[in-house]
Amino acid sequence: MSESKQSRLDRELDSRESTFKRAESWRPPDLLPTPNPRPGWNHRYVRTSTLNEADARNISSKLREGYEPCKAEDYPELMMHASTDGRFKGNIEVGGLLLCRIPTEFEQQRDAYYAKQNQAQMESVDNSFMRQSDPRMPLFAERKSNVTFGKGS
Repeated sequence: MSESKQSRLDRELDSRESTFKRAESWRPPDLLPTPNPRPGWNHRYVRTSTLNEADARNISSKLREGYEPCKAEDYPELMMHASTDGRFKGNIEVGGLLLCRIPTEFEQQRDAYYAKQNQAQMESVDNSFMRQSDPRMPLFAERKSNVTFGKGS
């Protein structure tokens, strides 16, 4: 028996992605450019105007909430969208929307606050509803579910 030498690539170089890569098909462009992720920050577009009429109430509300406008110099991938005039000169503005960022911990605290508000409202509604319940004919049982299995015939 003769030994034949096989030419093989290293396993690291041989991958499914390189062998079976599909050709990308055309798709419509995104309406808003997305910044590269930054650790510790979440990004969001905030409305500054509608139909060329300033929306000072909305933007000031978001700024008080903890959002801060993103400077175009800090986001070179979005530099072409930098505003050259107006109130937000040097920031990234697209069609009346201003790119803003907020620390991730602020957003988590806000989400926890609203979850707590939602829970309090649900308990209030349940308590109000249960006041009308009569022990002889309760409106509904506690929020529990029971699983039962039927017997075959």
